[in-house]
Amino acid sequence: MRGIDDFSAKNHYCAFVWRAKEPNMTDRSFLHWPFFDPGHRDLADALDVWCAAHLPVDHTDVDAACRGLVAMLGQGGWLRHSGAASGERLDVRTLCLIRETLARHDGLADFAFAMQGLGMGPISLFGTPEQQDWLRKTREGTAISAFALTEPGSGSDVAATATTATRVQGGWLIEGEKTWISNGGIADLYILFARTGEAPGARGLSAFLMPANTPGLDITERLQVIAPHPLASLRMQGMVLPESALIGTPGAGFKMAMAVLDVFRSTVGAAALGFARRALDESLARVKARQIQGHALAEMQLVQGHLADMALKIDAAALLVYRAAWTKDSGAERVTREAAMAKLYATEAAQEVIDMAVQLHGGDGVRHGSVVESLYREIRALRIYEGASDVQRVVIARSVLT
Repeated sequence: MRGIDDFSAKNHYCAFVWRAKEPNMTDRSFLHWPFFDPGHRDLADALDVWCAAHLPVDHTDVDAACRGLVAMLGQGGWLRHSGAASGERLDVRTLCLIRETLARHDGLADFAFAMQGLGMGPISLFGTPEQQDWLRKTREGTAISAFALTEPGSGSDVAATATTATRVQGGWLIEGEKTWISNGGIADLYILFARTGEAPGARGLSAFLMPANTPGLDITERLQVIAPHPLASLRMQGMVLPESALIGTPGAGFKMAMAVLDVFRSTVGAAALGFARRALDESLARVKARQIQGHALAEMQLVQGHLADMALKIDAAALLVYRAAWTKDSGAERVTREAAMAKLYATEAAQEVIDMAVQLHGGDGVRHGSVVESLYREIRALRIYEGASDVQRVVIARSVLT
């Protein structure tokens, strides 16, 4: 990844103009916590400038919107932070700051950025130079990636993966199904996890690079959800991948998947944090403007109590998210406990903050297309994907019991 300080110097003026132009912008005081370097602060401010100019986009055609967002994020240079080529370092604090900022402006933009990083995580961390040519394309925004792990019968139980990869002459025969695959149907490349059988359970999985035009790969269903995103079910029948499609070594797939999630779970918490900050911003504007019996809602002590709870949950979530990111960036091999805590608390707290925002907006809070109504639909999935909340509780409990 290019140095944060290099980015900082080139965008200092841009960030200054943004601060001067928007004195009532979202609270940014957390950027002065000791977790961050000056470059992180300037990157976050510069991204705010970019978001104000480009977001939100029209979500009417979700597939087209995602393709457009990936291209825009690539052209803007933001996707170069989504993965690290050989010799570069993946800065998790940067990933979190980008996701938080994008989510605050447009949930679909956060989705588009996040999937470029998650989808290419195994290539970024374990891929060969030849495989990393795909990473160049995803960082430029000229290719869209996907992470094909979940199956109809396994869900959060990765060890129960049933898709098989069998050695044949010249490569691997793939048979099986995947579902709930983000970017399914629009991706140019899938990172596929399949059972190669070196050992039972999780130790017998491997990861493969699977281009979307591979014969034998079919999109069997496009899945519709409450906050529209491109999602699909896949079927692989009689599909053969070349030997060069294997990422790393046979049997290392589970370890790779967990290493990737170890990084990106913190960023899910960051996206939730962005949603929650937007909900608080919308609520503050609402209660200051809304009058009841000649007084602003903001003057009511009960409303002030709700605002205090929202602000408290946001700061607590931010501390957990950026602690996990800073710990990883400081050289920790694994941050499983820290990342689980960050994802669990931030997503659950954001759900509560957004629910209160809807309440403070009254009838307008449930009006289709309003900001807080959209946030209400966006936040729910974050408590499920990349390890549901109850799975995170199990991870945390095991870490304190050992």
